[in-house]
Amino acid sequence: QVQLVESGGNLVHPGGSLRLSCALSGGAFSIYDMGWYRQAPGKQRELVAHITRGGITNYADSVKGRFTISRDSAKNTVYLQMNSLKPDDTAVYYCNAAGPFTGAYWGQGTQVTVSS
Repeated sequence: QVQLVESGGNLVHPGGSLRLSCALSGGAFSIYDMGWYRQAPGKQRELVAHITRGGITNYADSVKGRFTISRDSAKNTVYLQMNSLKPDDTAVYYCNAAGPFTGAYWGQGTQVTVSS
């Protein structure tokens, strides 16, 4: 059974940086496309960044130029480097894995709060 465990969420001041990590276990990391989503209170969950198993990335317009998604196959981990954080980035961030012929898997979420 695939499991995803996120870490790295924290309270940070506006303009600060955080790096989120998501470790995958119980499956072959290389077959999964990986994504980071977020959900703020009262809002729907939205895609933040996505990286295919081939390394192709795409980002939500709101985070382009500030966030970077990457993956490390040796560590079975996907990262989200977040710079120039804004209060609007406050949300619970979730990791997602989707592979061919498999369902989608979700982590438990990690809280990011941007506040002065």
